[in-house]
Amino acid sequence: MAIQLTDQALYQVKEMLKEESAEEVYLRFGVKGGGCSGLSYKLGFDYEVKETDELYEDFDVPVVIAKMDRPIVEGTTIDFKQNMMGGGFTIDNPNAIVSCGCGSSFKAKDREGTPEKC
Repeated sequence: MAIQLTDQALYQVKEMLKEESAEEVYLRFGVKGGGCSGLSYKLGFDYEVKETDELYEDFDVPVVIAKMDRPIVEGTTIDFKQNMMGGGFTIDNPNAIVSCGCGSSFKAKDREGTPEKC
């Protein structure tokens, strides 16, 4: 399994899915270039699975990850934290060697364990 969803994150995703009207809805997780540390996370809903994706159905919600993103997000845990100021998803990625202060961008190590060039 490439990623883990905590019970709190899974509950929040299910709540958000109640607002979706499409029959086939997937949680898409991945990375994109950008952010102050080089990469940033993508988390949202999608309505299709492409040939370049991997589909995980181990959760109550099917999760889609692009095959090229898998090495960067392998072992990641997605959680949802609620506090007095609201709530939000948190991402704990063991492949991130540098993160920005807000936690939404990061720099990943390559397959040999050294920082990837941005």
